[in-house]
Amino acid sequence: MVRSSLPRLSLSATAVLAAALAFTALFGCSPGDRAAGENPTVIAAAKVAPTTDNDKDDKTAPETNSATDPEPDDAKPTNDEPTEDATSDESAPQRESNEPPPEDAAAEDAPVEDAPAEDADFPFPNRIKSPSLDGGVGWINTAGPIDIKDLKGKFVVLDFWTYCCINCIHVLPELKKLERAYPKNVVVIGVHSAKFDTEKETKNIEEAVMRYEIEHPVINDANSVLFRKFGATGWPAVRIIDPEGYFIGGEGGEIPFEAFDAFFKRAIPVYAKRGSLEETPLHFELAAKKAASTPLRFPGKVLADEKSGRLFITDSNHNRIVVTDLDGKLLETIGNGAIGRADGDFATASFDHPQGLALLGDTLYVADTENHLLRKVHLKTRNVTTIAGMGVQGRSPWPGLDKVERTLPGEPEYPERWVGKPRETGINSPWALWVHGPDLYIAMAGPHQIWKMPLDEGEIGPYAGNGREDIVDGPLLPKRPYAQGFSAFAQPSGLASDGTWLYVADSEGSSIRAVPFDPKKEVETVVGTAHLPAGRLFEFGDQDGTGEEVKLQHALGVVHVDGLLYVADTYNNKIKVIDIKKKSANTIAGDAKPGKTDDPPTFDEPAGISYAAGKLYVADTNNHLIRTIDLKNENRVATLTIEGLKPPTPPKTEPSKPSFDGATIVKLDAATVRPTKNAAGQDIVRLSVRLELPPGWKVNELAPTSYYIEATTPSGPLDRTALGKLVTLEKPSASFDIELPLSTATGDDPVKVLVTHYYCQEGEGGICKIASVAFEVPVKVLADAKDESVELKRALE
Repeated sequence: MVRSSLPRLSLSATAVLAAALAFTALFGCSPGDRAAGENPTVIAAAKVAPTTDNDKDDKTAPETNSATDPEPDDAKPTNDEPTEDATSDESAPQRESNEPPPEDAAAEDAPVEDAPAEDADFPFPNRIKSPSLDGGVGWINTAGPIDIKDLKGKFVVLDFWTYCCINCIHVLPELKKLERAYPKNVVVIGVHSAKFDTEKETKNIEEAVMRYEIEHPVINDANSVLFRKFGATGWPAVRIIDPEGYFIGGEGGEIPFEAFDAFFKRAIPVYAKRGSLEETPLHFELAAKKAASTPLRFPGKVLADEKSGRLFITDSNHNRIVVTDLDGKLLETIGNGAIGRADGDFATASFDHPQGLALLGDTLYVADTENHLLRKVHLKTRNVTTIAGMGVQGRSPWPGLDKVERTLPGEPEYPERWVGKPRETGINSPWALWVHGPDLYIAMAGPHQIWKMPLDEGEIGPYAGNGREDIVDGPLLPKRPYAQGFSAFAQPSGLASDGTWLYVADSEGSSIRAVPFDPKKEVETVVGTAHLPAGRLFEFGDQDGTGEEVKLQHALGVVHVDGLLYVADTYNNKIKVIDIKKKSANTIAGDAKPGKTDDPPTFDEPAGISYAAGKLYVADTNNHLIRTIDLKNENRVATLTIEGLKPPTPPKTEPSKPSFDGATIVKLDAATVRPTKNAAGQDIVRLSVRLELPPGWKVNELAPTSYYIEATTPSGPLDRTALGKLVTLEKPSASFDIELPLSTATGDDPVKVLVTHYYCQEGEGGICKIASVAFEVPVKVLADAKDESVELKRALE
C-alpha cells in the first residue's frame, strides 16, 4: 500500500456495523500482509471530509509516514506499523491515517448532511449524505459523467487507486468478482487519484484501464478532489455508498472478494426490506470496445539472446510469449492466448498477463504475474510446466511465518532461513527474473522484495528486503520480519546484472538499486531516493545529471551493457543510460511526450528493455510495439516488424442458451393470431416487440438488441427449427418485429420470448441500463383470427 503525500483528513467513526455485518478486510499494504479471513475489522460509517465542488489543489510537502520514513531503532510501533516482535500475518497493517488534516485542508468545506433518524436495529444509524462525484477532469468506460442520484437503488463501491500501485492492481480482480456476483445491486466506480505526474493524464489512465481490463467507470481525479472529499489517505482504499445515497463506510488496503461478499450478503437484505433497491443491471461503454486490434497487446518485457539469435516477448495482454529472431522474423508463439494456468504443449498452455523472462540454454523461465506463478518453458520439447507458486496471491513475504509460535515472555524463535517448497509456497506478483549461477532471482513486486530459488527447485524465499515498501540501503535480509535497519524496496520491476551485482529497477521509488550476490555485502542505490530523510516514494522527475541530481519517474526496465545500465524510464517515455561508477544519467532516446515515431524517437510508457548484437530492444508497452535502438549507429531508433503475427484466436465455444434467470417476467393473456406471408411467400406468425423507454432515455446504438424464443411444449404450429437461437438485430431498437415460420397452419403454441436491450440517459449522462424482459404468451394460430401480430409490450423503468 502506498501512503499519500496529500493532506490527511480525519476519519472519525460515528457508528460501527453490527458484528453480523463485520467487513473482514485484507490489508495488502506493507508491512503486514494478511491471509484471507484473518483479523476481521468493521466497516464503519465515517465522517468523510466535507467539501465543496471546487476544492483547492493543496501542494503541501510529503507527510512523514511509516511507509516511507525511517524511525529510531527504539521507536515504538504505531498503529500504522507491525509490532517489532511480529510472529504471524497478524502484524498490524498500515491503516489509513487518523491524523487531523492541516488547518487549511478543508477551508472551503461545506457542512455535511446527516441522515434522518433510523430504527434502533438499522446497522448504519449515523450514516451521512454522500458527497457528489464532481471534481474529476474526465471519465473513462462511460459515455459521460455519473452522479450519485443516477445510481439510486445501488450500492456504490468507490475504489481509490493509482495505476502504478501493485496493491491497487491486486484489488482489481477482487472487484471484478464482486461485479460478477452482484450485477443488479453493486456498481463499482474507480477513482484514479494520481501519484505520479504522468498518471494525471486521462489518455494514460485509459491505457491502464485497458491494460488491466477494468470493466467499470473510472474518474480521472487528477487534482485529488474526490480523494479529499472521501477522506482517503493512501492507495488502495474503498468507500461504500448505500442505495439511498448515504456514505456508510470504508477501509484501506487490499480487500478480498470474500470480505465484500460477506458484507453484501448481509447488507442487501436490509435495504431490500426497506424497498430501496433498484435491480435493473447497468451497462457501461468500455474503452476496450473501441480499441483497435493489434498483433501485440501491451507487451511487458522483452529478452534478446545474441547466442541463439532469438527474441522473446511477453505479449502480456494476449497472455502468451512471442518468439522471433533478432530481426523480427516470427518463429513461434507459446500459449493459446486465453487467461489460464494450464501446463502442456505450446498450443494448449495458458498464462495470465506474464511479465519477466530469463533464459538458460533451452529453458525459458517466465514470471506468470497475475497467476502468481513461475513457469518453465522447455524450448526443445515444446512444453510448459509450473515450478513455483500456488495459483493464488501469496499473502506473506515470509514463508513459514504462520508456523512461528509466539511465546511469552521474550521474542519468538524464528527459523534460520525463510524458505518454503516452491509448489507449496504462495508468491506475490513476480515481475522480473534473472539467472545467476545455480539460482533464479525474482523481482517480487507484491511484497517489495527480491526472492531466490535454486534452479533445482528445492526451495524458494526472500533474498533481500525487509518487506516494508521503501527505498532503504543496508544488509540484505532481517531475521525478524519487517525489522528496521535492513534493505527495503518499493515494487521492484526489472532486473539486470554484471555478474557481481543484481541491478533492480525499483519503480515506486523511481530508483535503480544494486543487490550484491555476496551476502556479506549490502544493498546500495545507484541513482534514486535512498539519500532522502523522508518522502522517498514521492520524489521523482525527469532530470539527467550526476548523483543526487538524477531523477527518474517509475522506471520499470533495466539492462547492463559494458559497464553501463540502460533504463526504460517508463513514465518519462524515455530510454536513459546510467554510468554506474559516476552515478550519472543521460537520455539517449525519447522526449518525455508519448508518441511512436522513430525520427524523432518517441515512446509511450516503455516497460521492458534488453540487449543483443549492438542493439537495445524495448517493449514499448502502450504502443503495442517492439522498438530497437542501434547503439553503434548514433542510437538510431526503429520499429521492429513481425510479419505474420496476429492476435490469438479465442477458443471456439458453442453458443449457450441465454439465461432467463433475473429477467423481468411479463405474463401475457392468450393471443389469437392469423398467419401471414413473408417476402419469400412463407407462412409466418409475427410478434411485435414494443419496449417503451422512460422519459429522458434513448436507445444505446453501440450495444446489441437481441432475442431468444423458446417453446414450452414439444410440438406446435411454430417451426421448431427456427426456435432456440439467439438472434441479434442489425440495428439496435426498442421496437421491432419477429417473423416466425409455421410448420402447420393452426394450433396452440405457448412460447417464452427473452429480449435483451440497452438504453442510456439522453444528454451527457454516463448511465446505461440493461433491460432483460421475458415475455410468456400462449399463442393460438387460427386462419380467421382478427389480429395479424402478437404485441409484446413492456414499459421500462
